[in-house]
Amino acid sequence: MAGDESSGKIDYTALRRKLDEAQAVLEGAQVLSPERRREVLAERARALAESRHEERRETVSVLAFRVGGERYAVPIDAVDHVLESKGLCPLPGAPRHVLGALVSRSRVVPVLDLRQVLGLEGGVSDLTRVVVVEVSEEFFGLAAEEVDGRQELPRADLSHPPPGPFTFLTRNRLMVLDLVQLSDPSVVGRG
Repeated sequence: MAGDESSGKIDYTALRRKLDEAQAVLEGAQVLSPERRREVLAERARALAESRHEERRETVSVLAFRVGGERYAVPIDAVDHVLESKGLCPLPGAPRHVLGALVSRSRVVPVLDLRQVLGLEGGVSDLTRVVVVEVSEEFFGLAAEEVDGRQELPRADLSHPPPGPFTFLTRNRLMVLDLVQLSDPSVVGRG
């Protein structure tokens, strides 16, 4: 028995260690030293971190939505938030591609009408959501009929898009918008 019986003291630490070792033998598990356990956990953490990093390089995260019966997307890291189009105020004298403005999070956000920019069909009542994006510390909204949500696009499936404010086109006809081009009034105003 663990401990010194002549003095009546029991070494509980040694006893717990022996009980743990015995339990491990009974369960068929290997007993790992604390150092070996740290090594194994560090190896697992490195492998997990590398797999996540590789996965990010192989996909592009986007927020997909619909406008004029077509599917579009914007890079997820540029999306500030999505809100309902209620409260959209017209801006007299604004270019046709500017649908109006919303007050969102204590700032006025101009909302672009992609139908005008891209030559699509549809009525104003169809636009129920606004995807608010940030480009170079400037915010603007993109009016949408419906938001499909976040999608991970495999880089292998991305091809060069048709001419226009696009960065990628997927095999299933999802066009990823070039927000830098859309934020430039001289480029958008031509549409």
